[in-house]
Amino acid sequence: MLSPHRRGWLRSALAGTGALVLGACDKITSNPKGIGFLAGAEGLTRRVQRLVVDRKALAREFQPADISSDFRPNGSIDPADADYRAHLAKGFADYRLVVDGLVERPLSLSLDQLRALPSRTQITRHDCVEGWSSIAKWSGARLGPLLDQAGLKKNARFIVFHCGDTLEETLDGSGQYYESIDLIDAYHPQTILAYAMNDKVLPVAHGAPLRLRVERQLGYKQAKYIMRLEVVEDFARIGRGKGGFWEDRGYEWYAGI
Repeated sequence: MLSPHRRGWLRSALAGTGALVLGACDKITSNPKGIGFLAGAEGLTRRVQRLVVDRKALAREFQPADISSDFRPNGSIDPADADYRAHLAKGFADYRLVVDGLVERPLSLSLDQLRALPSRTQITRHDCVEGWSSIAKWSGARLGPLLDQAGLKKNARFIVFHCGDTLEETLDGSGQYYESIDLIDAYHPQTILAYAMNDKVLPVAHGAPLRLRVERQLGYKQAKYIMRLEVVEDFARIGRGKGGFWEDRGYEWYAGI
């Protein structure tokens, strides 16, 4: 077991690495050496955090009085994709979350079926890579029991979230938003597929009908407009192979906080 002094030193080192990476983001990602540095720092961040913090340790939860009155939406706030617009026009009555890939029992679940799954409600802080934070109350289906229902195959390692929004079509020909996490974060008790925010149906600007909440990572990992979960052994063939829309463009894959 690490001594309190050692744990404190590692936390300081971790925080310093994160501040360095975020503070110099534009300069670092503009050259190959910088990208190599980011990859090394990301690996260090992941290893150190999981050494210091119990894998099931909870992110801090707050009281109703702490909920932010101005939780601003970020990224896409009103997707223009045809499939998404068709679902929105029908109030997501025909929406189905597809769960496939390395699973024994592929699923296609309606919102009512998702609401009937084991759930969790939590008031947590959203920390954006841009430097702002907000607190909100989230309710949703726990990801772990959902994956157990599908039955993971032995070679499953990552969960890829395919989303219903296209941010840019100029960089890699698609710009379709996606994100991924590993099984450790997928089975964390606070990792949920949120369908409600602040005791109301999840708003479009915040990711309706379903968004990821993986509370021990930065905001860009909280994928919105989720349409499909794909269980994979690796994500090299998806997008540019870095594990997410922003990761393909220089951000860290592991954004632990």
